[in-house]
Amino acid sequence: MTNRITETSPRIFAKVAGFGLLLMAMHAMFANFFVLEGLIIPGDAATTANNIIANDLLFRSGIISFIIVLLLDVVVAWALYIILIPVNKNLSLLAAWLRLIYTAIFGIAIYHFLNVLELLSGADYLTVFETDELHAQVMLSINAFSNIWLIGLIFFGLHLLVVGYLAFKSGYMPRILGVVLMVACFGYLIDSFAHFLLSNYTDYEAIFLLIVAVPGVIGELFLAFWLLFKGRSNLLTLNSESYRIR
Repeated sequence: MTNRITETSPRIFAKVAGFGLLLMAMHAMFANFFVLEGLIIPGDAATTANNIIANDLLFRSGIISFIIVLLLDVVVAWALYIILIPVNKNLSLLAAWLRLIYTAIFGIAIYHFLNVLELLSGADYLTVFETDELHAQVMLSINAFSNIWLIGLIFFGLHLLVVGYLAFKSGYMPRILGVVLMVACFGYLIDSFAHFLLSNYTDYEAIFLLIVAVPGVIGELFLAFWLLFKGRSNLLTLNSESYRIR
């Protein structure tokens, strides 16, 4: 019975991580590109607030999708930790902690969207703020979400760097996957620091988006599909003793 569990464990971890990454991608795309891009108008607080009020359920659905992503991040961090133990247990643990730190910061960022809901749904706030002030408070909370998330993405980028290095050194994962993940790390780092350093970031926003999106999407989807379709069999060739948690 013990042998059967240790033999199937790598397959289970690969499935968990692969499906988790794909589900995260779907929910993140919905929340980012369908909800946020459709409702939030940069520099126009009044229109943004009115859009959210008129599409309250959609906005709430976006928050739920982000929370699902947050929960899946924890699951994926655990699964990748198990999968990468045979390469280097300490670095695998570091990668997991970096992703968990990112997840905690992301959770703090999501809280600011809950604050937006309170501002726009609480009648008592109208007695405290004038309409313009209320809209400005909403936009401040939305900007706080973005800025805090950017800080979190620095840790996420470092997580990809460690995972990419471990994939490159593993011998059972494609080296090109490791390279793409490490490149994606620098994409996240460059974009996050550019937000904070460049006062005219918006002038180059499209370029930075490509720097982040292309290697990031390719790397994470590559990892997800490898885990689902190739990783399950590759991981079973490893010594099952490597997967015993001590």
